[in-house]
Formats: sequence, structure tokens, C-alpha cells
Amino acid sequence: MNQSSNPRRALITGITGQDGSYLAEFLLGKGYDVHGIIRRSSSFNTGRLDHIYQDPHVTGSRLHLHYGDLTDAAGLRDVLSKTRPTEVYNLGAQSHVRVSYDQPVYTVHTDALGTLMLLEAIRDLGLPVRYYQASSSEMFGKVAQTPQTETTPFHPRSPYACAKVYSYWQVINYREAYGMYACNGILFNHESPRRGETFVTRKVTRAATRIKLGLQDTLYMGNLDAKRDWGFAGDYVQAMWMMLQQEKADDFVIATGETHTVREWIALCFQLLGLDWEKHVKIDPQYFRPAEVDLLLGDAGKARKILGWKPAVGFADLAKMMIAADMHLAESEKLLQHHSRQGQSGG
Repeated sequence: MNQSSNPRRALITGITGQDGSYLAEFLLGKGYDVHGIIRRSSSFNTGRLDHIYQDPHVTGSRLHLHYGDLTDAAGLRDVLSKTRPTEVYNLGAQSHVRVSYDQPVYTVHTDALGTLMLLEAIRDLGLPVRYYQASSSEMFGKVAQTPQTETTPFHPRSPYACAKVYSYWQVINYREAYGMYACNGILFNHESPRRGETFVTRKVTRAATRIKLGLQDTLYMGNLDAKRDWGFAGDYVQAMWMMLQQEKADDFVIATGETHTVREWIALCFQLLGLDWEKHVKIDPQYFRPAEVDLLLGDAGKARKILGWKPAVGFADLAKMMIAADMHLAESEKLLQHHSRQGQSGG
């Protein structure tokens, strides 16, 4: 089942993101050389990878970062030529659904055409890589059936979801037309303490812990009735790797098989802190999407059967993990605020 190349080399787009950092950790633990593409920025954007660099077994030898961008075909080709990976994980994207309404053209350039440029560079170079595409449950959109499986029709409801549907079909096209080993992982929502603070789960845990410590008083939210299938990102990156270890390339839904409302997530997180969420949460119309996705619930039966994958972290444990991490962050923030006030008062 495993490829025989030694050492195995993985190239990850979006390595500085939530999934990219967990995947890098996982692959390094499997003995891979890991290469990541990062965008040039005037500020450091590698915070999620800093702890890896502090590992004496990794620094300078098995984790390598390269400047590049999914919208730059020549740059992608150059990185592929230099690194000659055995596995490519395309996790890079403008991944915020609400933001995709504000930046639809940029979202499509990155999330749709970026995938095409990467696939075409791999094909043109003739590299015998195994390719993983980060597809999304948002592609189901206005769902035709519940739960959603690999055969459920897509009805995307955002520029982000439309771009992901395009990428999904390009992956299948390259697999069928050119015999490329290329897989789609249709991942349902997956969260962690490394989730960006504008995403709903992290927005809630960050605010709840700050409210607990008196750093803020109110959390503004949009649609509390939206239902999502939430899992742990650390579990989901293992499924990505499992897909590329199979004899035959295929597409898989990765999900927990449970759905919960945003309201349930808020209530649980505030309850863990001994708070009454209704005293602190207010609805703000600006956080509603122009077209809402009401219900996402995945059936990962195929992944369980073929990959042997199942989630290890449940809904309640995920909330506890994220609350604990954000409480630590809020405590540091409060301490910093205290020292700042002392300095200003000359105390």
C-alpha cells in the first residue's frame, strides 16, 4: 500500500494554516521530509509552526518552507521541480465562507484556478506524485439529502463553495484523463485551538474565555440555528494521509456523523465556564450570509470501511480542548493588560 520512495517527501500548500500545521506534525512523525509553500508577507505568518521548529529533531533538516502562491503557476512549477515530492496536499485556500462574498474573484483565483495550476504543473512535469485535494462539505450547500455521502449532489451556496466544486471536478478529470493518483477529501467542519479567530467555533471560545476574565462583555453572532458536523482537525489530517496510502485513488467524506447547532456550541462553551450565554450573546445582521447553508451532516461510512478511519475527539471534548487553550490565552492577555496598567501608573 505505501509508496516505496525513501525518504518520502510531502509538499503542503497552506502549511501555515490549521490543517497544514497538524498535517506537517503528523507527517514528520511518520518520517517524512515536509516542504510547505508560504506566501510572502511583511509580517511573520508561521505562528502555528513555531513549536515544530523548536523540536531539535526537526529544525533545519526535515521541515522546509518555500515562498509561493497558488495564483502563480511558474512559482508552483519551480517549487515542484526543486522539491520533487512523492505526495502533494493542496490545503491552501481563501477558506472563509463569509469573506468569499466580499472577495469572490480572489477566492475563485485561489481556490479554483489555483488547484488547476497545481494539477497542470504536476502533469506537465511528469511527477509520479499522489495528490490530495481539500474539498469541503460546503459544496453540498442546499442539501439534497441527509446525511451527505460521496454520491450526494452538490448545490453550492457561496463563491467559496462554487470554487471548491470546480476544484473537485478538476481532480476527478485529471485522475480519469491522465491516470493521475488524485483524491478529494470532502471534509466536514473541523476545528481546534489553532482555528482562525474569525471562524465560528473559535470566535465563541475566544470570546467566552475573555468574558469569563472580564476582558469583554458581549459576543456578536449571526445565525444560531445553522447546523454543522464538527470534528477535530488533528483527526481529519490523518484521514488525508490515509487516502494517499490506498492502492487506488478515490474520494471520501470525512465527518463525525453528528450535527449540532451554533446555539448548542455556544451554550456548551459558556456552560464549561459557568456562564449564562444568553446574558452575553447578541445577534448582529452583518454576520448572516446572503445565502445560508442550514444543515450539514456527513456519513463517513466509506472512510470507515476502506480507510479504517474514525474520529477520536467528540463534540464535548473538542469544546473542552478549545476552551482550555483559549483560557490560557485570555489569562496571558489579562496579565499583559495588568502589567501595562502598572507601567502607566508607575507602580
